[in-house]
Amino acid sequence: MSSFVMYGTLLNLFLLFIVLQFGSNNGSKTEQTLDLQNPNFFNPKLPPRTLSSNKKFEGSSDLVNLRYHMGPVLSSPINIYLIWYGKWAPSQQLLIKDFLLSVSTFNHRAAPSPSVAEWWSTVSLYTDQTGANISRSVLIAGEYSDRKYSQGTHLNRLSIQDVIAEAVKSKPFTVDHKKGIYLVLTSVDVTMQDFCRAVCGFHYFTFASKVGYTLPYAWVGNSGRQCPEVCAYPFAVPGYMGGSGAAALKSPNGDIGVDGMISVIGHELAELSSNPLVNAWYAGEDPVAPTEIGDLCEGLYGTGGGGGYMGQVMKDRDGRTYNLNGRRGRKFLVQWIWSPIIKACAGPNAMD
Repeated sequence: MSSFVMYGTLLNLFLLFIVLQFGSNNGSKTEQTLDLQNPNFFNPKLPPRTLSSNKKFEGSSDLVNLRYHMGPVLSSPINIYLIWYGKWAPSQQLLIKDFLLSVSTFNHRAAPSPSVAEWWSTVSLYTDQTGANISRSVLIAGEYSDRKYSQGTHLNRLSIQDVIAEAVKSKPFTVDHKKGIYLVLTSVDVTMQDFCRAVCGFHYFTFASKVGYTLPYAWVGNSGRQCPEVCAYPFAVPGYMGGSGAAALKSPNGDIGVDGMISVIGHELAELSSNPLVNAWYAGEDPVAPTEIGDLCEGLYGTGGGGGYMGQVMKDRDGRTYNLNGRRGRKFLVQWIWSPIIKACAGPNAMD
């Protein structure tokens, strides 16, 4: 490029800058022409987790050789049966249901990109031995509220199955052993075996001796009171940081406990769909301790993640952090999922 052309180009850019800053109407100063609806992009470096020796989710390991083990995936339209255990505010229930209903484009008008439905499209790439993909149709087929804490306020892995048994015995809660998955959500005052110490959520299937049927299920707890710095991370950071280092991020919906649950629910829902009976998609030789499609991308939310960075995410004009759009204008921060096509973590907010 000649020096004359370069000079002319720089001059034009300078004049454009002057117009944007001061306006061209009578020489009076105007506000900078920014669209405040557009988000800012950033890639924060975060402090180490409180329990750095533990993984947040069930069955994590260092193996990454993801393989198919010939078991079923959820290829039929997925019916979610919600079990609300304990005391839940209607606003909290609505937030979680908005996320679940955002997964399927069949449920509502498509949300703006990057959307929850686009995020689920990575999950739907997984197939069974017949070549059938995980379904993109996800519905909330039923709800049951266990407000009286039928199994007490301290649960373990077996008593969770008693919670499900109690729910399916009630009417009109359905036993759906063909298309159903059961999602047990415990309120902020309920403790769970290994909660906060080793897991924020897990999935498995019920025993016929407990429930009468083999039903895929997942549990996720509200950590807002017990350990938000672990299970609602990065919306809360360890107290020992004492204000040094990176600060907690502002949650997208103003409820740290439930906003933290959203990513865990997404993690478990993806793994439950791709490995419902623990004999389909996972890495490692032991199905009791598998690495699944969510485990491989734990802590990654956007391009440039890893090494202490969460990846390129968005911040709206109120400072709320998110990477996905959902129904009714909702915003969510949800971890990425391992793609079997590109063999890497993927999400619809990727910048490359």
